Amino acid sequence: MTAQSHEIVERALESSRADGCVVIAGESSTVNLRWANNTLTTNGATRDRSVTVISVVGRAFGVRSASNIADSDDLEKLLRLSEADAREAEDADDYADLLGPGADVGVPHSPGETAVAAAEAVAEATFTDPAQRTSTGVFTEFARELGEAFAAARADGQRLFGFAQHELTTTWLGTSAGLRLRHSQPTGSVEWNAKSATPAGSVWHGQSTHDFTDVSVPATHALLRERLGWSARSVELPAGRYETLLPPSAVADLLTYTYWSAAGRDAAEGRTVFSRAGGGTRIGETLGPAGLHLFSDPLDPELPATPFVIAGASSATSSVFDNGLPLRRTDWIVDGRLAALIHTRASARDATARGDGNGGKVAVTPFIDNLTLDGGGTASLDELIANTSRGLLLTCLWYIREVDPQLLLLTGLTRDGVYLVEDGEVVGAVNNFRFNESPVDLLGRLTEVGATVRTLPREWGDWFTLARMPALRVPDFNMSSVSPAS
Repeated sequence: MTAQSHEIVERALESSRADGCVVIAGESSTVNLRWANNTLTTNGATRDRSVTVISVVGRAFGVRSASNIADSDDLEKLLRLSEADAREAEDADDYADLLGPGADVGVPHSPGETAVAAAEAVAEATFTDPAQRTSTGVFTEFARELGEAFAAARADGQRLFGFAQHELTTTWLGTSAGLRLRHSQPTGSVEWNAKSATPAGSVWHGQSTHDFTDVSVPATHALLRERLGWSARSVELPAGRYETLLPPSAVADLLTYTYWSAAGRDAAEGRTVFSRAGGGTRIGETLGPAGLHLFSDPLDPELPATPFVIAGASSATSSVFDNGLPLRRTDWIVDGRLAALIHTRASARDATARGDGNGGKVAVTPFIDNLTLDGGGTASLDELIANTSRGLLLTCLWYIREVDPQLLLLTGLTRDGVYLVEDGEVVGAVNNFRFNESPVDLLGRLTEVGATVRTLPREWGDWFTLARMPALRVPDFNMSSVSPAS
């Protein structure tokens, strides 16, 4: 289909026979590099296009999506199928009027309101602009430095493996109520694995980036070489509770899962760690030390994210009826206390009716695609190590799975570097462990918070890359068993 994406949105809305319609068109442009054994192995570039149609009939909806719409007949088929699904569906619990320009959406005002309004105006003004595209040029300096790192690794008898990717996704969103929004989102990441001949000689490092200008291969390689040096001595330790330094990546994995589990509706129904015993939610309860602050902000200059809701399905944390809802900064934890849970317009409405707002209106606080934890700390990870008498230093977590949603008890494995710290120095590499911990419980037990830095979750990096986290000191992290994993 030769039509541009904004034209597809308009054609679909014009052709809709439903009571209401939302059309989401997306174009993604991706480039990548892969290397192994100190050699660049592959590179690639792809482009994808998709269209999602949400048809509303009465208070029910139907959703159909397709990739690479070829012609008007394909678009027509997509519309009719979504309309048929809507006619057969039951009334939606999350039903709400579709959003148009300037709708009163119930999202609380904030000091950033002027900036948000400006962002919405730009999104509407650029609706007819074409998709932005990335290219292999984003890797020019990175690839040059990568070649130098390969030569240095060969000289050291070490091997480098890794994958780098950069993606630009442009989304157009239109509603039958007249809303027109467009946003281009850059997303980049690079993951490294360095190996040496020693049994414990495997180290991982990951970084998220918007354009690779902030990625330093020499600095990353120096970190990998240092940690491979720590692996020269192996130390076997039994399972147990250890003082543990969690690096920002591990903290990001734990807090990302916590964020995904923070639906206000589920908490009110008594099904999550954020449910209050006897009914209601834990809003207002202390979860961590004074000064601890967890928030999301789509207009964060370091972690900019899509400034409006894009929802191809309804769930506890999203609603198709909220498509186009403007996003503001949301404080989830303030000064150690739980301040907000994820609420769609429908779940906020229901929570208000239940009285969850203590007599006031529960705010609409949708999911935002970035997350920052800040405890006011200034210490680097190296400084935390230097102040450790005896404890463990992790590199990352892996294979994280939920055990008990009401406690948010998670289990998983350590991987690619667990180190023993004694008297402020790393003295060797330790065997891997399986852990059992609740990240919410950890927040209440931590004894030190480091400086907050941009990081990449290892386990969830394919789905959530925009994170900024500190290293944390936990006095009694539960290493529940020794793992044979290398």
